[in-house]
Amino acid sequence: MSNTSSAPPPAVKERYIPNGLKFAFGGLAGMAATCVVQPLDLIKTRMQLGGAGRSSFTVAGEIVAREGFPALYTGLSAGLLRQATYTTTRLGVYNILFDMYKEKYQGHAPGFGVKMLLGVAAGSVGAFVGTPAEVALIRMTADGRLPAEQRRNYRNVVDALMRIVKEEGVLKLWRGATPTVARAMVVNAAQLGTYSQAREMFLGTVPDGVALHFCASMVSGLVTTIASMPVDIIKTKIQNAAKGESQLSVVTTLLKNEGVLSLWKGFLPYYARLGPHTVLTFIFLEQLNSAYLKYTV
Repeated sequence: MSNTSSAPPPAVKERYIPNGLKFAFGGLAGMAATCVVQPLDLIKTRMQLGGAGRSSFTVAGEIVAREGFPALYTGLSAGLLRQATYTTTRLGVYNILFDMYKEKYQGHAPGFGVKMLLGVAAGSVGAFVGTPAEVALIRMTADGRLPAEQRRNYRNVVDALMRIVKEEGVLKLWRGATPTVARAMVVNAAQLGTYSQAREMFLGTVPDGVALHFCASMVSGLVTTIASMPVDIIKTKIQNAAKGESQLSVVTTLLKNEGVLSLWKGFLPYYARLGPHTVLTFIFLEQLNSAYLKYTV
């Protein structure tokens, strides 16, 4: 009689994505999403720096009419560098802090409140690292609204960074770093809290997957936009200010000339960019992760 007992199946080697690749994939996903939403970033910046009373569609039409359709992607190289520095650093720091917490508390994952704090800390570090690219992005997207003789005419983000260092000094690469970091703290705190809550709210009503992530991201984006826009506009004004203009004078001039409500100028393109960028980043990240697991041994 043959022995019918079967040996236990051989252990399957667990497949995972190395931490270094996780950070790289996060940056690449953010860069891919930026390629889609860059025109909205440009419109938002032009609205924040321009006069009141113009809609997003008016600003977009003016850009296309005066500068041509390709001008909607002005500053794309700076936007990509910003994602490569800010997003990659933020994800890297967050994962390091997450692992440190688990190691300290014997493998227990952090709760929601701690995750929010970790996200704020990681966002702050990422924002500081990404500030030079942010400065270049603001200046490149704002250039087209200036008279020809006042434009900086940066050829690309490398040219922008090199000229800022040469003409203004290396520290000017971090002009507006304080509001940039403050904005990142507000964005991360608002996104982490509202995205989780919105996802629970839609779960069961909206099919799980891209549809659920999109709905939750748009609700999260609305709250985040309302909370973070004042800091974002102040940051934009400071980073685009002329040489020698103090940060305090930039803020006081803004409030005096345009009023408190100007702190939410460019609301529609800001909001339209934030939600889809989150969804697209998630989709691209999942595709990169799937491709790695599929095509590697």
